[in-house]
Amino acid sequence: MVDVNKANKEALERVLSARPMLVGMGLAGEVIPEMGERMLLHAGPPIEWERMSGPLKGAIIGAMLYEGWASTPEEAEKIASKGEVEFDPCHHHHAVGPMAGVISPSMPVFIVENKTFNNEAYVTQNEGLGKVLRYGAYSQEVIDRLRWMEKVLYPILNAGIKRAYDSDNTIDLKNLIAQALHMGDELHNRNKAATSLFLRTLFPYLVESSIDNKALAEVVRFLDSNDHFFLNLGMAAAKASVEPAHGIEGSSYVTIMARNGTDFGIKVSGLGDKWFTAPAAVPKVLLFPGFKPEDVNPDIGDSAIMETLGVGAFALAAAPAIVQFIGGTPQDAVNYTLEMYEITVSENNMFNIPYLNFRGTPTGIDVLKVAETGISPVLDTGVAHKQPGVGQVGAGIVRTPIEAFVKAAENYVEKYLAE
Repeated sequence: MVDVNKANKEALERVLSARPMLVGMGLAGEVIPEMGERMLLHAGPPIEWERMSGPLKGAIIGAMLYEGWASTPEEAEKIASKGEVEFDPCHHHHAVGPMAGVISPSMPVFIVENKTFNNEAYVTQNEGLGKVLRYGAYSQEVIDRLRWMEKVLYPILNAGIKRAYDSDNTIDLKNLIAQALHMGDELHNRNKAATSLFLRTLFPYLVESSIDNKALAEVVRFLDSNDHFFLNLGMAAAKASVEPAHGIEGSSYVTIMARNGTDFGIKVSGLGDKWFTAPAAVPKVLLFPGFKPEDVNPDIGDSAIMETLGVGAFALAAAPAIVQFIGGTPQDAVNYTLEMYEITVSENNMFNIPYLNFRGTPTGIDVLKVAETGISPVLDTGVAHKQPGVGQVGAGIVRTPIEAFVKAAENYVEKYLAE
């Protein structure tokens, strides 16, 4: 008989011992393993063009315009529908992407290395909120911003990160996450403190490596105006931290939760590379002015990796101010965190919540506990418009579809517990 508690303890120890460090940057097509020249990575489980949601299609159209593979949205749609571009989940390439999560070969990505296990994770730079590619927008301003991020933002950040690395001051993302939790972030929909800490840490090296102070000032202003910039870095840190916990015989530890706007999917440590899926849920939304509930697309993004790590909605009690962005009350935030202790393996030894007397965040979703209790993980999330090209319409809370966890639990029982 398999010892599930022992297996889950090993998975948890691997996650808790992770040391995710920002070690560099590069162009996606050059550094992400097995990324083809005509490949676009996307958030969530695998999906074909015909079943893609509006925001994912919009992001793919935008990426093709950015790459120069198409000159108009109509041409991009035609190329995509003919199968002339390959689509693959970010998670299949040690990468993650927020919302639509589209990564194209020319996009700059951060490289995060888990120094404990020597594995790497990859993620793009964060564009900000509103009318941006990851929410399915693809207007000229979106493409121009992406090209500025490639031609101006990337070289300056890369030089500063390299300067820090060469000075033996590699940026410790886990430490920044822990500090940000004490400053009111939950690291999914609120990254104000983490972004400030990141900029404060990196700024001396940006100055030392700068050869164009006017461009540097432009970059600093962009970072200062984008409170969500650290989200992508936090996601890569989470991916690098959780990935070594996958593949442990007998473990019911959930190592991936992800959504593509059509399907929600999970992977479980002891169940190999199989995706367990269910229809993506529709978030409870605090809408931006001018939008209606019927505009809301079902949940989308790899950013649920933050809850898989034990932060995000699992740490909402640390971020009472977030309810101004996602709706609800501070007490609701506390209640969500308390509920998540019921379905997790243990508490985090580094991420803790001041309001709960510095109790560690609930960490390590146990698929068997989810199935047994009927409590599915909660996420706080951004919300995209159903139609391609529109962008963000709000933010909110979503309860992940329990059907995916039940399927995985049944598979676990069949594999390990059936007589």
